Amino acid sequence: MEIVAKILVAVVALEHLYILWMEMFAWETKGKEVFKAALPAEMFKPTKGLAANQGLYNGFLAAGLIWSLLIKDEQWQTNVALFFLGCVAIAGIYGAVSATKRIFFVQALPAILAIIAVLLQ
Repeated sequence: MEIVAKILVAVVALEHLYILWMEMFAWETKGKEVFKAALPAEMFKPTKGLAANQGLYNGFLAAGLIWSLLIKDEQWQTNVALFFLGCVAIAGIYGAVSATKRIFFVQALPAILAIIAVLLQ
């Protein structure tokens, strides 16, 4: 189960690195494709700074998850992973309630599955 937990933590981290890239560097191209149902096309340019700020926060989540994979002490590794996965899950649940339900499945559910795997290892 330890391998599954680490793979799921890594997947969530990679997802948030992708979100960082999209929101910070590709908001007006890839972001426009991904969020076409949520925002009118003319809103991407004026919201570029806001998206970049969100992307930076997603980068911090990814950094914490990657850090958890590098910690040698098992208890600290578990605690750090659970903290950052919890942050991702809460953000995903909030996004599902406040923006679109799709966010739950894209962001919160992978984090919740990773939390379960970390707790079962």
